[in-house]
Amino acid sequence: MKKVPFHLILLVCTFALLVSCGSQPPSATPEKTLPEKQAVALTVWGAEENEELLQEIFTSFRDHYAGEADLQITYQAQSESNCKDVLLGDLEKGADVFAFADDQVAALAAAGGLDPIPDDGAIRTSTLPAAVDAASVGGTLYAYPLTADNGYFLYYNKSYFSQEDIQTLDRMLEVAAQAERLVTMDWSSAWYVYAFFGNTGLEVGLNEDGLTNYCTWNSTDGPIRGVDVAQAMLSVAASPGFASRTDTEFLAGVQDGSVIAGVSGVWNEVAIRNAWGENTGAAKLPTYTCAGQQIQMASFSGCKLVGVNAYSQHPEWAAKLAEWITSEANQRLRFEQRGQGPANTSAANSPEVQASPAIAALLAQSNFSQLQRVGGKFWDPVAEFSGNLAAGNPSGASLQVQLDRLVEGVCAR
Repeated sequence: MKKVPFHLILLVCTFALLVSCGSQPPSATPEKTLPEKQAVALTVWGAEENEELLQEIFTSFRDHYAGEADLQITYQAQSESNCKDVLLGDLEKGADVFAFADDQVAALAAAGGLDPIPDDGAIRTSTLPAAVDAASVGGTLYAYPLTADNGYFLYYNKSYFSQEDIQTLDRMLEVAAQAERLVTMDWSSAWYVYAFFGNTGLEVGLNEDGLTNYCTWNSTDGPIRGVDVAQAMLSVAASPGFASRTDTEFLAGVQDGSVIAGVSGVWNEVAIRNAWGENTGAAKLPTYTCAGQQIQMASFSGCKLVGVNAYSQHPEWAAKLAEWITSEANQRLRFEQRGQGPANTSAANSPEVQASPAIAALLAQSNFSQLQRVGGKFWDPVAEFSGNLAAGNPSGASLQVQLDRLVEGVCAR
């Protein structure tokens, strides 16, 4: 038998192997699995009156990031004025994102509730300088500026008051009493009561420790003494045209017609305009009679800020939401819906904002305002003092003794 050459055998085997391999179905390429969307739950604290606006902002935020995360945002009403105290009660259980008044930023940062904002260049260049300063501690930015309108001024109904009438509180009270209506101011809040002391030469402020206060409101020296201011407040309280009312009560009076003027801020402009229409007026605060002279009423000023809890379980998403809430577009929306003055430079300089009577009044009052920088011991002693005066000092207690007690409480360590 004839032998087959080895190279022919090798060639046949190779061919058979190739045929065999070619008959196998191609192996399936594994499909790429898309990563599951992250589930993110965030809690937001904001002022009760801003809930409708915030819910609209949350909806746009969820829609924008729908492809990246399953976002669940829970809103809880929380006063911006005492947000710090509630948050520091339990940081780990506090909101991820929260709105607060700028006078709380130093304490929140010192307590570890806020971390410095990284890459803050865009915020600094797009925000009013005063708002950046208000959101900073020692030059470091700790919060997102939201509004630059945290001050107060006078609202009045033009059908009752002339431009001349609103120059002095005395005349306004006369007009209100004659019309059997009211001019109101919230004397249960030390924030508003500062108006009587601020331009008298009597002082209050923070000590260098950033926590305790100094206060000379009980001074017995100088052209205007503490008792002069207290007596002036008693005279105002005695007028049938005056009532101490909270902000909520003031607005209710505007709506039912019993209140024709009052001290408040831009957050109420829309509601007041809805009630008074074209008769809505806004101006700087009037003067009041003290120690035989007319004293221009003062005001505290400041900004509203948005903070991110340093203990948030989702710090990156919390920061995204804070940026979204304080974006130029949403600051414009806030002005449109709530009349609140933007901290964003472009939004603040828009024709719509510049044409607002409330913003114009706030700017006029800013010449007589001071950035709010007081420690936590300021509020209760002043509110107790002014609440007693609003009631007419029913016990007849010495005004000097009451002022001394006020100062002792304000300056307590």
